[in-house]
Amino acid sequence: MAIKSETPARGGTWRRGLIALLVSVAGSVMGIAHAGSSAIVVDDTDGQVITAVNPDEAAHPASLAKMMTLYLTFQAVQSGTLKMDQELPVSSWAASKAPTKLDLRNGQTISVEDCVLGMITKSANDAATVVAEGMGGTESHFVEMMNAQAQLLGMSSTRFANASGLPDPEDTTTARDMSKLAMALYHDFPQYSHYFATKEFMFRGRLVRGHNNLMDKYPGMDGLKTGYTNAAGFNLASTATKDGRRLFSVVLGGRTAATRDRLMARLLDDGFENQETPAELVAQVGTVPAAAKGGRRSSAKATAVADATPATPASRRHHRRSKADAVATRSTATCSKKKAVTCPAPKATARKVASVGSSPDK
Repeated sequence: MAIKSETPARGGTWRRGLIALLVSVAGSVMGIAHAGSSAIVVDDTDGQVITAVNPDEAAHPASLAKMMTLYLTFQAVQSGTLKMDQELPVSSWAASKAPTKLDLRNGQTISVEDCVLGMITKSANDAATVVAEGMGGTESHFVEMMNAQAQLLGMSSTRFANASGLPDPEDTTTARDMSKLAMALYHDFPQYSHYFATKEFMFRGRLVRGHNNLMDKYPGMDGLKTGYTNAAGFNLASTATKDGRRLFSVVLGGRTAATRDRLMARLLDDGFENQETPAELVAQVGTVPAAAKGGRRSSAKATAVADATPATPASRRHHRRSKADAVATRSTATCSKKKAVTCPAPKATARKVASVGSSPDK
């Protein structure tokens, strides 16, 4: 008598289960923030998006998270809850934050204004934590305030995990969301926008210098904020004016500070001429997500990819570029130049890997 085998049925069930598992894992991975090139340029006059490359791709904010900490600080000062000359206590939690920092000590006090200047120039993580605790009681409660405000501003793809942007696998944002925050800072608190143009300030007898080197080179640039972690890459939110017109731009996931800055200059140059920046130029500055042992992502120990290939100089317009700062010229397009296009990362050629710290801004 022939016996009907049950193996095909079991095999089919096993295969269906495997497919379901893979689909589930893929769906989870797609929602994970990672370092990759994305950029957006927005005209402040009418909100027109001039260039958008991967604008809604999840990424880590790094110290661009401090823009929300600053938003809530300005909001509190405007409402009278805080005063710029008010002294805030430094807790052991704030003093223990990783660099970059103002080297605050437990038991000291610091003014709200010095915290603001420290966040904008030095990207001080201890200063960000001081104001977070000053407003929220605890940093965790302040983070709830940050996320609530993000939703009010329409930053639907953003979740903050701390007040400073220090590495956390749960934080996420997009270039589009960060452009909304940058514009809100200038629109909602114009009386405080001058702080973002600060390049250095004196703090307790020493000169604290800023990280936003592009402001020294790009005419009309008067803010906003730099950011860097291994997981995020090199981020930058900028605003500049020309002939009475203001643009806002965000670059996320740069491979180096230099390539990020060159791309930002190109984005603004093109924007002021009402031209789209080619998507492949954005892709060229992208970095590779950091990975830890066993294939899992790590934001604490990782490597960054340094650009070993110099860019080809572009035609000079109103931006004062040196040869070292020149941006690559428009090459034959290898991907679409339509807005919001998703451009694949370039092949890894002529790159060298260098170990870097996990938190300092550049």
